[in-house]
Amino acid sequence: MACPKPEWLRGGKRGILNCSRQWGKSTVAAAKAVHRAYSEPGSLTLLLTPSGRQSGEFMRKSKEFVRRLGIRVRGDGENKASVLFPNGSRIIGLPESAAKVRGFSNVSLLMFDEASRVTDETYLTMRPTLAASDGDLWLMSTPNGKRGFLYEEWAHGGPAWERILATGPDCSRLEKRFLEEERAKSERHFRQEYLCEFVEREGAAFSQESIDKAFQDFEPMKI
Repeated sequence: MACPKPEWLRGGKRGILNCSRQWGKSTVAAAKAVHRAYSEPGSLTLLLTPSGRQSGEFMRKSKEFVRRLGIRVRGDGENKASVLFPNGSRIIGLPESAAKVRGFSNVSLLMFDEASRVTDETYLTMRPTLAASDGDLWLMSTPNGKRGFLYEEWAHGGPAWERILATGPDCSRLEKRFLEEERAKSERHFRQEYLCEFVEREGAAFSQESIDKAFQDFEPMKI
């Protein structure tokens, strides 16, 4: 992969990778998952995606890294999209469903791919899986407006989060000519998809800043 190796491969308890489309985050996520499973015996790594197709693509890349380690690829016998390591570690890919992802615990590494497309309900449902293990949490995505948990953690999550910005123009995999064509098609689309900006949603009557300020200035009525 031609893009620079991101810092988040080396650790961090809470992190957000805000990256351009086609930057290669799914490949890097698979590398991080395999590194965790290989280096920490008995660990459990979960990756949530908005769809089964995306979860399957993540597992395909994870299995390729496992093969490069000389390890025979096999599932855990319980989850369709999974890899079981000889040291007892597991990697499981899950499509989003707040009702179906319950039941996991003692998670060492929890990752959300395309986090801007995952619901707040699913995010809040999965966070408790890190409680007993004091596990790591990473969000990876291109922005999708000033809304949802990805935006809130990026903009207001505080110092607990390590924030990494990886834009299209900074990635050697993306040709300058192509990026110029994309910008000519839609400036707003380009800013969101390639410059990784949390732009206002189309058709919004009020900006998110105006809404936030209104609530900050609001004082409850005294009775």
